[in-house]
Amino acid sequence: MTSIDGSIAVETPRTTYASLWRSVPRELGFLVLTLPVAVVGFSVVLTLFFSGVGTIPAFLVGVGVLVVALFVSRGFGTLELVRLGWAGRPPIARPVWPDGRGFWRGLWAVLSSAHYWLYLLHTALVNFVVSLFTWIVTVVWVSVAFSGLTLWLVRLVVPAGVVEWNISVRLFDWIPAGAARDATEVVAVFVAGLAMLALLPAVTRALVLLHDVIARVTLGAFPSEALRTQVGDLEASRGAAISAEGHSLRRLERDIHDGPQQRLVRLQMDLAAADRQLDTDPVKARELIGEAMQQSKDALEELRALSRGFAPPILLDRGLVAALESTAVRSTVPVEVVDELPAGFELPQEIERNAYFVASEAITNAAKHSGAASVRARVALRRVLDSDDTWLDVTVTDDGRGGAVAVAGHGLAGLDERLRGLGGTLDVESPAGGPTVVAAHLPLALSLPASDVPPAAPPTLGA
Repeated sequence: MTSIDGSIAVETPRTTYASLWRSVPRELGFLVLTLPVAVVGFSVVLTLFFSGVGTIPAFLVGVGVLVVALFVSRGFGTLELVRLGWAGRPPIARPVWPDGRGFWRGLWAVLSSAHYWLYLLHTALVNFVVSLFTWIVTVVWVSVAFSGLTLWLVRLVVPAGVVEWNISVRLFDWIPAGAARDATEVVAVFVAGLAMLALLPAVTRALVLLHDVIARVTLGAFPSEALRTQVGDLEASRGAAISAEGHSLRRLERDIHDGPQQRLVRLQMDLAAADRQLDTDPVKARELIGEAMQQSKDALEELRALSRGFAPPILLDRGLVAALESTAVRSTVPVEVVDELPAGFELPQEIERNAYFVASEAITNAAKHSGAASVRARVALRRVLDSDDTWLDVTVTDDGRGGAVAVAGHGLAGLDERLRGLGGTLDVESPAGGPTVVAAHLPLALSLPASDVPPAAPPTLGA
C-alpha cells in the first residue's frame, strides 16, 4: 500500500483463525506453566517480605531482607516479561531501574523505587491470583474438550456403566435407557467437545492477553520515563546539531581565509603594482594584469566550490541522484552510483542535502586517503522501512587500503555529529587493508524547520 507521500505503508498482519491456531502451542505452554511459576514466586517473595518486616527492629537485617525480596520480585517480574515474549506477545518496555551511587544511596534508590514495589505486588499477589484463575480455566477447558471428543472411544473400550458423564445423564434422562440414549449422549458430547476445541485458540489468546495487560500496567515502564528518554535524546540531537554547525562555520571561515581571501588580497596587490608600472613599464604592467586576471578566475572557482558546499545548484534543481552522479564524474576515482529508491520518490530537502554531503565527503576521502592506485567507489541509495519509521540509507564503499578513523572536529566526526543532530546515525567500517564502508542512516519522517538544520560545510574530509 502506497501512502500520499510515496512511501510504502507497513500493514499490520491480520489476525486470522489459522494464525490463532499457530499460536496455541506456545500460549498453552505459557498458561500451563504460569501457576507453578506464580506459586514459587508467591511463596518465596512473601516469605522474604514478612521476614524482612518482622526483623525491622534489627534495622540492617530487616532492611536487607526487604531489599532481597524486592530484587527477587524483580527477577520474577522479568521472567514474566520474558515468558510473555515466548508466548508471542509484543515486547513490553522495561522500566528504568535506579542506579544509586554508594551503599546508602543505592539502598534508598531501591526502597524508594515505585517499580520495585510494583514488581513485589505483582509477584506476591496479582500474578498468583490471575495465574490461579487462568490455569484453572485452561486445564478445565482442555480437559472437557478432550474428554468430549474421546467419549465415543471410551464407550467402545470401557464396559457400560463404568464411566458416565453426570451432566449428560441428567440432560438425557428423558430418553429411555438403551442404545438410542447412549448414541444421543455420545453425539451431543462430541459436538460440545468439538465446539470447545474450536474455541480453544480464542480462549488461550484471551487468557494470555489478560496476563499481558496486567504486566504492561505493573511491570512496564511509566509513560513519563519514555518522555524523559525522548527529551534527553532530543537535547543530545540538538547539542550535536549545534556542535556540527559550529564546526561547519569555523571550517568555512578557515576555507574563505585560506582561499578566496588570499587570492583577492593578491589581486589587489597585483592591480596596484600594475597601476604603478603602467606609465614606466607597460610590458610589466600587462604581465601583472594577466596575473591579476588569473587570480580573479581562481578566486571565482574557489567561491563556486564553496557555494557547492552549501547546496550545489544541480542538487536543488535535479535532486540527489543527479548531484551524486555529477560528483562521480568530477571525482578522480571511478565512482558508481546505484539508485535503489522507488521511482518518483521525493526526499525532504534537508535530508537530500545531508545525504549529498555524506556521500561526497566519503568519495573525497576515498580519492585522497585510500592509498591504492586503482581505487573504485560505489554509492548506494536505499529506502528502509521498519514498523515505526522510514529511513534513507546512503552507503559508500571503496576498495582502498582502509584504516579510516573519525578525528574530533574533522571529516567523519563532523558528519557523525551532523547526522545525530538530525536523528540519524553514521557507521564506519574500515579494517586495515579495506574495504571502507561508510553508511548513513537518515530518518525520512523527520521534518525540521529550516532554522534547526545547520548549514552544510563543503566536503573537506581529512582536512
